Amino acid sequence: MMLLIILFIFLLLFLLQKYENKRSPEKESSHGASLLPQSDNPYSLTSYSSSSCQVKHQVFLSFRGEDTRLNFTSHLLKALKDTGLNVFFDEEKLEKGEQLSPALSQGIAASNLSILVLSKDYASSKSCLAELSAIMDRKHTQGHIVLPIFYHVDPSHVRNIGGSFTTSFEEHELKRLVDEVKGWKAVFAEVGKLKGWHIGGGKFDRPETEYIEDIVKYVIKKLMSSKSGHVYEELVGIDYQKDAILRLIEQERYRVIGLWGMGGIGKTTLADAVYKEMSPKFKSCWFLQNVSEKIKKQGKESLRNDLLSKLLNEKDIHIDTPLIGYPYRERLNNKKVLLVLDDVSHQDQITIMGVRHFGDGSKIIVTSRDRKVLENGEADQIYEVKNLNEIDSLQLFSTCAFKQLNPNADFRDLSIKFVEYTQYNPLALKVLGSQLYKRSREYWESEMVKLKEYSQPEISNILKRSFDGLDEQEKNIFLDIAIFFKGELKENVENILSSCYNGAKSSIRNLVDKCLLDITSLPISLRDMLEIRSRFLMKKAEEIASFPYRGALDDRRSSFLDKNPQCISMHDMLEQVGKDIVRQESRFPGMRSRLWNCNEVKQVLRYKKVSINCTYVSFYIFLYICVIFF
Repeated sequence: MMLLIILFIFLLLFLLQKYENKRSPEKESSHGASLLPQSDNPYSLTSYSSSSCQVKHQVFLSFRGEDTRLNFTSHLLKALKDTGLNVFFDEEKLEKGEQLSPALSQGIAASNLSILVLSKDYASSKSCLAELSAIMDRKHTQGHIVLPIFYHVDPSHVRNIGGSFTTSFEEHELKRLVDEVKGWKAVFAEVGKLKGWHIGGGKFDRPETEYIEDIVKYVIKKLMSSKSGHVYEELVGIDYQKDAILRLIEQERYRVIGLWGMGGIGKTTLADAVYKEMSPKFKSCWFLQNVSEKIKKQGKESLRNDLLSKLLNEKDIHIDTPLIGYPYRERLNNKKVLLVLDDVSHQDQITIMGVRHFGDGSKIIVTSRDRKVLENGEADQIYEVKNLNEIDSLQLFSTCAFKQLNPNADFRDLSIKFVEYTQYNPLALKVLGSQLYKRSREYWESEMVKLKEYSQPEISNILKRSFDGLDEQEKNIFLDIAIFFKGELKENVENILSSCYNGAKSSIRNLVDKCLLDITSLPISLRDMLEIRSRFLMKKAEEIASFPYRGALDDRRSSFLDKNPQCISMHDMLEQVGKDIVRQESRFPGMRSRLWNCNEVKQVLRYKKVSINCTYVSFYIFLYICVIFF
């Protein structure tokens, strides 16, 4: 019996060995395939297998190989890869016939962003047009990010199928189906309307390396902003501020968050971006825009009733008392609310909305130009909204002035001057850029000269709202500083104005809180500081030697050199607003409250056409001399 069992085991082993030998050729072939040399380039088609849709590419690069493969596109590819981006790049960019290859189709589907290098012969390639159609289809259906680069072509020729593109599509119409070519033309024209980079390649254009550097930075920024699933095409340069506010919202101890900044700096835009990202996490959400303006029109109680109707999903709520009572207070306690109160001008506008009764986990974002309003409105944290940086400012200006992400080479110098004039204020960048769109260079130059003396009406109307909310003394001090004392030492200005107004120092503090003034360090170099200090010390030694009792006074006068001196500054556009307000007082300079133009001062003094208000000129000059020298 034992012998039979042993024979049976040997027979079983023999059959298993035979079966394994039969399978071995298949194994060897499969292992051999895996041992074949693979491309070192992870972005090439050879490394992009049928399972590539599981690999997430960050960038898909579409280009016409014959035009740009060996120059711009290769340099752009290297720059993208050097930053660690995963780029799908077709190494074998040849004419492939009628349909898009599966590998390219999968590459588009697996990418977050597509860069289109639109060169003069791009539209002559059927495969490029097929890629373009697939990319734009994904943009429409899934919000795919598309960044066109108009390389040595006019963007208007893309939008209108002009220039060399006319010939390319005419040739397609002779060989292809009418509907197919019609579809290609539609998506091609649509791409021409997208904001992108225009590289003209002219004599006065920038080096391509600078363009590539800007493009890579922009791509990284767009990819970072799209990680959360929210992509805002119209917003420029607010991502880092949005992230800072989102971090505040995540902290439990911050329930009411204030956004503070001057008019036009982007408080509403920033609050809207945060609201859109956070609203899916709340069942009860509301963005209440222009609170101050709506309260003036319909009253505080009426606006609050509208808000409660939205939050509690009940029509026609009527609460006529300042306080919210039973049963609405208890119902609000059970609500986790996300609320934005935009453009609040008084703390009562916050409290009357019943925000203190909202349930646990509620978040209230309040925007205001007045820091004191936010402090008195019990904001747990106040975030100062900052201006854009130079690069983002130029980009925002270009999107309005040229409908692309960079200025035309012929207008770059003027574009930089306009951006500097705005001091990177988003509202001013948008208004001026839109006004200059499709205008001649001569118009641009004329507008720049005019802005040096007069403010742009649309901008000044928004900024003037802050001035209108001041009391009489604050208005006068604002105008005095705008016209006479901008950039002067804070201590000197306070001393001068204190001799004219009671409580001038507190008024100056209020103007700072309302974003109409700023206190900054004196903008002088170390060399200037040392030179001024040396002169003061020499003069001090001479005067002490001749009159010893003046030493204490000289110590006080030179003490500002031993600490960081401060000056009163003001945005250039606010300065222009102040001058416009004074100009509007009268057609005749002598009838205005203040004079600053040398020609007007000469005219008034020569013909003695002066009102008592114009004594501001000589009186302030006299006071200034007294403070500085005595």
